[in-house]
Amino acid sequence: MSILVIIPAFNEENSVGNVVRDIPTGLVDEIVVVNNNSNDQTAVEAARAGATVLNEPIQGYGRACLRGIAYAQNRQQKPDVVVFLDADYSDYPGEMTALVAPILAGEVDLVIGSRALGNRQRGSMTPQQVFGNWLATTLMRWLYGVRYTDLGPFRAIRFDSLLALNMRDLTYGWTVEMQLKAAKQGLRITEVPVSYRKRIGFSKISGTVKGTILAGYKIITTIFRYL
Repeated sequence: MSILVIIPAFNEENSVGNVVRDIPTGLVDEIVVVNNNSNDQTAVEAARAGATVLNEPIQGYGRACLRGIAYAQNRQQKPDVVVFLDADYSDYPGEMTALVAPILAGEVDLVIGSRALGNRQRGSMTPQQVFGNWLATTLMRWLYGVRYTDLGPFRAIRFDSLLALNMRDLTYGWTVEMQLKAAKQGLRITEVPVSYRKRIGFSKISGTVKGTILAGYKIITTIFRYL
């Protein structure tokens, strides 16, 4: 099956090359880094590591992901599977083989890489991130009857299923929107344990009070919006 990787990146010049180079050789057809209005050398480092670089000048995690999806739709050969992961090197790209395995086996449509089930380096997630994940997944279980343990960014989904979700969120609500819509549409979903380490550089979301509040607000309102 054809696999396309989409990596949103905002000012990740020190880490994005590591992410691209650590993706297992021969597993994927193309690695796409979406340079999301960076003012550093993110695009240069991504291209140097061998990725296709797209530019999305308006900041927003969801916007960057949608830019990558639009690129996939316009490819002559459409991918069968799309993998999303962050550019900060907190995920372990080498674990992508295990992440996509349930899809390649025809068992599921969506796989969430769960940091809660895997090995998490001490300090890799802030207390507010841990609490936020617990609160969001608990609300989804109560309101939607679906059991998730994490909103982790490292995930894989069949491309036809991804298009059917009609993703809309432009910012912080992207991951939870995908998981909620997948549950509502009856997709076959599973989680696999993934490892997680301290990111390279400074988090623009969890590393600031403003970013934490905005992300938390967006995630909670998204959960209630799709009821």
